Amino acid sequence: MAPVGLTDAAAARIKHVVAGEPAEAGLRVAVQGGGCSGFQYEIAVAKAPEPDDLIIERGGARLFVDSLSVPFLEGSELDWVEELIGAAFKVRNPNARSSCGCGVSFSV
Repeated sequence: MAPVGLTDAAAARIKHVVAGEPAEAGLRVAVQGGGCSGFQYEIAVAKAPEPDDLIIERGGARLFVDSLSVPFLEGSELDWVEELIGAAFKVRNPNARSSCGCGVSFSV
């Protein structure tokens, strides 16, 4: 099992988002210092993986996680959630002791 999981919904959305990008493109999830709770998730399209990236593949979608972010995301799952207030990628992180209301920042 991969240290970071990817739901079917997230995989489908990643494929949609990177459809016009090079074949090696994927979605990058990283943990950065900052945000209202201490750390925040950064999610962006990446043209290709970096040499030290963990690469998770599911259903033809590729997720890249840099080696510094892996310990913060160990056991997490990336999902695509559509709600009345909008749609977004959401990280379900068992390492987060608390998070902000929007779910973008967290503390460990």
